[in-house]
Amino acid sequence: MKLLLDECVPRKFRNLLPGHDGRTVPEEGLAGKKNGELVALAEKSGFEVFLTLDRGLGYQQNLQGRAIAIVLVRATSSRLMDLLPDGPDVLRVLRSIRPGDLVKIG
Repeated sequence: MKLLLDECVPRKFRNLLPGHDGRTVPEEGLAGKKNGELVALAEKSGFEVFLTLDRGLGYQQNLQGRAIAIVLVRATSSRLMDLLPDGPDVLRVLRSIRPGDLVKIG
């Protein structure tokens, strides 16, 4: 699955997601884009899932009819050590997530 990791997600978090093609917002040249534009550009670039820690994103985006899904990890901080416990849950969600879904973890 092709994943886009938001700027707030540590780059090394993708190492916890074997079997998935994880790229970061800066690697894709999308740093600094606002959420709505970022999700639209990610979708247009063929990303299937946008992984974020931004709790406001779920309230800002209407995903109905979209080809991309969002996984929102609600961790205590954006430090990798605080995200490590959520890795298995993210992997579990990626097995069943569908376009247009918003799944909250943590």
